[in-house]
Amino acid sequence: MDLSSLPEDISCHILSFLSTKEAASTSAFSRKWRYLFAFVPNLDLDDSVYLNPRNKTDISTSFMDFVDRVLALQGNSPLHKFSLKIRDGVDPVRIIPWIHNVLERGVSDLYLHLNLESEFLLPSKVYLSKTLVRLKIYFGQYPTIDVEDVHLPKLKTLYIESSHFEKHGIGLTKFLSGCSMLEDLVLEDISWFFWDFASVSVPTLKRLTFCWEERYDFPKSVSIDTPNLVYLKFTDTVAGKYPKVNFDSLVEAHIDLHLLKPLLIQYHQGYGENDMVGNATDFIMRLCNVKTLYLSANTLQVLTYSCDAIPLFNNLIHLTIESNPNVGWQSVPRLLKNSPNLETLIFQGLIHKATNKCGDVCLCCKPREEMLSCLATSPVKVIKILKFGEISDDMEKQIKYFLETMPNLEKIILYYNTTSAGNVIAVSSRLRRLVSGVASSKCIVQLISDNLSLSSTVSKDGLLFFKNTLFGLKIILLRDD
Repeated sequence: MDLSSLPEDISCHILSFLSTKEAASTSAFSRKWRYLFAFVPNLDLDDSVYLNPRNKTDISTSFMDFVDRVLALQGNSPLHKFSLKIRDGVDPVRIIPWIHNVLERGVSDLYLHLNLESEFLLPSKVYLSKTLVRLKIYFGQYPTIDVEDVHLPKLKTLYIESSHFEKHGIGLTKFLSGCSMLEDLVLEDISWFFWDFASVSVPTLKRLTFCWEERYDFPKSVSIDTPNLVYLKFTDTVAGKYPKVNFDSLVEAHIDLHLLKPLLIQYHQGYGENDMVGNATDFIMRLCNVKTLYLSANTLQVLTYSCDAIPLFNNLIHLTIESNPNVGWQSVPRLLKNSPNLETLIFQGLIHKATNKCGDVCLCCKPREEMLSCLATSPVKVIKILKFGEISDDMEKQIKYFLETMPNLEKIILYYNTTSAGNVIAVSSRLRRLVSGVASSKCIVQLISDNLSLSSTVSKDGLLFFKNTLFGLKIILLRDD
């Protein structure tokens, strides 16, 4: 097919999926396409495609000249998306006119990845745009976010990464107060631990992601007032206090709360070596309405200090627990007891730290016959075990304990990371020995290897089924006499 015969709107639509440099290269196709790339509604400009370690100055100059030419060719044509990714070496003085140009043309999606080492402030017009719907900002050392006035009436998605607010908590509060339609907020690597306070108060917000991985200090005060939030992904060190937390509409939460590093606790007056710095109670209690909950191993460790703060999860249907050899399951019994409608329980690994307070959900503390397990009254129908490697005797005993103790269990699914069909067959044979004496007449054990598109299923009566999901169904029936 002759590309030059395509209608102009279709040609522009095709080019919109390419980076701007790639789109520019299509000008060699025909005379018609020579300048067509300049009129696509999306511009994706990345100086790394020009990068040459031998002469960074010339490459940066070539990139800046290229951007100037593209914007000049486009004139005042409407623009949907503008993505600019640059490293130090691009003249900040030339960046501001580029941003002004696309704002004046009504850009709705603005992505700025500015890894500069020289001081630079975004133009104030960015915070006063009447057309922006999505704004993504990544800063390196500079620039900082310093806003006097914010009015973004159409903004629905805001992504801020590795950025500094000039006035700390006040700056963040002022920024968010000018986003009256905001629905999706991502704050990545925002170091609010040294602020006097941090507050996210957005009535329209539906999705919130906050991620701060460092553990060398903890935030003093964190408030989250989001009555319409339905999705939360939160990674942070436990704060000193949570004055206001509103998660009334929350449906799904992924929580990774971690403790201050033990070596640093001694620097905080009034805390002992084994104490938890901060208080997670008010935060955890407000998670009570969720239907889907993911708890990291770090969070389980926090909950061991706050077991009494675990709320009643009447709506919880899916619970995922991350296991870690250095973290015990002390809080898991209370979690299960407080989840009366739980249907699916997912373990990311079964290996955890053995303690004398792991409770009655495992066998690492005391002999099974001494236990009155909370599993016996659990409504859980499905257990999934992710990151399943080689099966050990302890793991086999734990799976057998689930089978013998949980009367409502219908299925245990193990996701096996192997590339050997022989391993699948061998492990399946071991699992087959566990199905005698199960508490539920409906329960089956399933082993799945995504690497092989192969699964096996062990029924209660000892039948073993193998299925290749890629090449159709093949069944092998095996039974012990």
